[in-house]
Formats: sequence, structure tokens, C-alpha cells
Amino acid sequence: MLSDVKLGALKSLTPTLTRDELLWASGYFAGLAQGIAGGQEPIAAAPAAVKKIALVYGTETGNAKKLATQLAGIAKKKGITVKLTGLDQYRFADLPKEEYFFVVISTQGEGEPPVQAKKFYEHIHENQIDLSKLKFGVLGLGDSSYPEFCKTGEDVDARLEALGGHRLLPLKKCDVDYEEDALHWLENVIAVLQTSAAHAAPIPSLPTEKKPSGKKYYNGKVITNINLNDRGSRKQTFHIEIVTEEPIDYEPGDALGIVPSNKQDMINKIIGITGIDPDKEIKTEKITATVRDLLSQHLNICYLLKATVKKFAELTGQQIPDTRMSLYDLLRIYPVKDAAQFEEVIKILTAQSPRLYSISSSPNAHGENEIHITVSKNQFTVEDEERYGVCSEFLSDLDEGHEIEFFIQKARHFKLPEESKDVIMIGPGTGIAPFRSFLAERDATGASGKNWLFFGEQHFVTDFLYQTEIQSYLATGVLNNIDLAFSRDTDQKIYVQHRIKEKGDELIRWLNDGAYLYICGAKDPMCSDVEATFIELLQSKGKSKEEARSFLTQLEEEGRYSKDVY
Repeated sequence: MLSDVKLGALKSLTPTLTRDELLWASGYFAGLAQGIAGGQEPIAAAPAAVKKIALVYGTETGNAKKLATQLAGIAKKKGITVKLTGLDQYRFADLPKEEYFFVVISTQGEGEPPVQAKKFYEHIHENQIDLSKLKFGVLGLGDSSYPEFCKTGEDVDARLEALGGHRLLPLKKCDVDYEEDALHWLENVIAVLQTSAAHAAPIPSLPTEKKPSGKKYYNGKVITNINLNDRGSRKQTFHIEIVTEEPIDYEPGDALGIVPSNKQDMINKIIGITGIDPDKEIKTEKITATVRDLLSQHLNICYLLKATVKKFAELTGQQIPDTRMSLYDLLRIYPVKDAAQFEEVIKILTAQSPRLYSISSSPNAHGENEIHITVSKNQFTVEDEERYGVCSEFLSDLDEGHEIEFFIQKARHFKLPEESKDVIMIGPGTGIAPFRSFLAERDATGASGKNWLFFGEQHFVTDFLYQTEIQSYLATGVLNNIDLAFSRDTDQKIYVQHRIKEKGDELIRWLNDGAYLYICGAKDPMCSDVEATFIELLQSKGKSKEEARSFLTQLEEEGRYSKDVY
């Protein structure tokens, strides 16, 4: 029993603790008790009652893998054996046999699982598996700026419970700044394991609230907006410079985020086809505004989610295939019966998602009140009609003097190394953006490390983005090596991976000597082809395919291999 004084102190503390903090404290006190009972010095963390867990991850950009690896290392120091596995390698037959099972998984695009985790996601949703022995916890990674925040984590958490699993602690949803929350989640996991017997009762799930992202927004003014492609090019790539009155907190490797406005001609078509009063105020889940303002500034109308189309079908009582299309096309093909029904449609539309663009400027080279981005105007055809990506068209049309709001998305891993380290940069097309930032920063700071750039596009004459700057860096010694691939200038298409293969011996030497490797641009097929080329190069040096893959994995774990792909 505690004395009145100690009991009073404990009672005064506990009301101020969150549920997660209470869980941690229970493990802490259990550890102290075990240390004292054994006649030892009190310790903060006793050996876990549970000795072995499975920790799996599903990742798209590598964040979930890095985090799971970090968590596994911490758990091992607590005396817990961890079976760490990527969900692309996980054996489904093991799932019903698992006792303690923890998942770290990200959400992509419109609430979809990472490609690596898709088979696992489908397996648990399409099969009836007896998971009555399973005790689990799920940590989801996401971005609360997007409508389907941590949806994959929510789905996996709910499905494991539906299959008979026992939730050990509530689902944790982490925003873009996830490190602190993720480590806190692990502390809670360990606290539960330390105080759990083999068949401990699970902790009941509590509702989890979406954590505000806490992003700082800047107000800027466009001072430059020029097309970098010359006349005759099939592409339009815009260099956009923005200035602000206050300093912008960013580093090379970070991204600029912006929520685009929808085009007025499309909004007018929607208003015309539905007959709704554009000045009527409507209350949605997040905001109350006029119909025109909602459609202009706040709602996604250009490429609806499949889930939104499904809700539209239910609301209007129509049979609509499982598809995606613009709101105007949906209304044109499957009309609403009147303006009142369209008011209900507005309420099911998702928020306009921010778009992220790799920053192509350097605060040391261009100043703290100026920021640049490089934007390719995305063009596609729908039913013989030429259309453009909503944000790339919005940005490319901005006039000088236009005011714009944006935020900075910090990159946790896509960062320059120490000034003395060598870097290899592979960035075809707009993948050049962060490397323009890297080169400007290394030039401005006088970094001694060597720099090697691989750049590719369609035509040398019309598509060599930032040609003058790059040639200047080469002439002044900032850029030590450059390899170019212009795919449409030769009979046989040449891409950056072909140049990489040609310079294989020297590239491997750079990596063996400690160089850092960066890739930016399209994930498929570019990044996949580049990685396959590196594996071939390593195999040519005597490594097996598995050893070559392990070499790249080791570089990634050491922070010497980073990707910014999309």
C-alpha cells in the first residue's frame, strides 16, 4: 500500500496523462517492480513478458521500411526477438500461426495500399482466415492533407479484427512528421508486451482522431513563369519563381505543396448542367461556402475517386461502372434529377488534394525569401478531347504578379550529405528539379565533394532543361561529371540507364568510395530500370542477384541511397 502522501501524488498526476501515457507508465512501473524484486538497481524497462513478435511493413517510398527497421532495433534492445519482414516477402501461411503481429503500413494515392503490400491486402480481404490466436497492432503512415488519410492502415486494422484477431492497442495514424508519434507508439507496444501474459485481454479500441498536419502556409507572389522547352518541343516544362515577404523555412530536397484552383469554364459547365444557384451557401464536412467557391477552391471535381463515383451512384439511384471520371463527365452521362439532388452530391465530394513539387532552388544561392519549382504540364486525351492535369495547368497559367499560397513538405531522407561527400544524381525530365537545388547549394557553400549528374529527355535542342546553368556548373568545376541521354535524337532510344551501364565501372568505384546515390523522376519505368541496371552492374562484378540487391538495401539503410519518385 502507498502512504497517503505518495497516493496523493499519484492521484494528482494520473488525470493529466493521456491513455497512451498511462500505457507507457504501466510498463515503466512494471519494470521498476521487477528490478526491485530481484534485489537489483531499479531499471526503466524490464525484460518483456513476450519474447517474440512479428513486425511487417508495407512501403512505397521507403518510409515505412526505415521506420519498421528502426522500431525493430529498439525492440531488440528491450529483449524482444523481432521477425522483421516486408509484406511483399511475407508468407501468408504464417499469419494464422502468429501470436503477436504488428504492422507499419503507408497509404498511397486515393487510399490504396502500397504496391509492395497489395497482395497481402487482397489476401486478408478476400479470404476467411482464422486469426483467433493473433494479437495485433497497426501503425499507419499518411498525409492528413489528403482525403483518404491512413485509409490502408484503417482497413488492415479493421480486417484483422474482423478475422478474429485481438487488438492489443488502438490504431495509430501518423502524419508526415511521423517520427515522434511512431516512437511513442512503439513505447506503448513494449509497455503492453511487458505487462501482458500469453493470453492477456486486449485493450479496447478507442476512436482515433485525425491529427492536424500543422503545416505553415506562406503567401507568395509569382515573379517568373517561363517555358523551359524550346519551340518545336512536344513538352511544356515551366520554371516558376515565387517570392515572399517572410523567410521560407526549407532545404534542398524538400517539396513545395500547393492546392490548385479549378478552372472557371468547367465550373460554369457544371452549374449550367445542374441548374444550381452558384451563390447558394452549402455546409460540407469541412467548410461552409457558396457553390462557386466550393467548386473553385475546395473540392476535387476533375478526377473523382472510385469511392466518390460509387456514392454518387447510390445517391442518384443509377447503375454506374466502377470507374473514375471528372464531375462534369459524370453529370453529363448520369444526370442528377434537380439542383437539390446536386446539393447532396456536393456534400460527398472529397477535398481538393495538395500537389507536391520538388523544389529547384537553394536558400543559400537564391535567398530565403525566394523559391523555385519545375512543373511539367501534364497533357492527356479523354474521348478525343485534349485535357491537362489540374495543378500543372493551374501553375503553368499563372501570370507574373499572381499571389499564391503554399506550404513546405520536409524531406526526411532526400537530403544532401556532408560537404565533403561525393554525390551521384540521376534525374531525367523534371527529375532534374532537386538536383538543380543540390548543385546551387553546393556551389553557394563551396562544398568539396564531387558531383555527377545523369540527365535525360527527348531532344537535345528543345528539351535540355537548365542547359546554360548546367554547362556553367561543369565549366566552373561544381559539376565534375555529366552524362546525357536524349532518347529521340538517335534511331535507337537511349535513356539514362544506358548511360549508367556505360559508366558502370566508375560508378561502382564512386559508391565503394562512399558516394551518395540519388534518383528523382518517374517511378515506372525509369526508377525501376535504373535499379535493375545497378543490379546488373553489381552482378558483373561477381555479386549474386541477391547480394546486389542487398548492396542497394545496405546503401539505403546507411542513408546513402535516396529516391524521390512519383
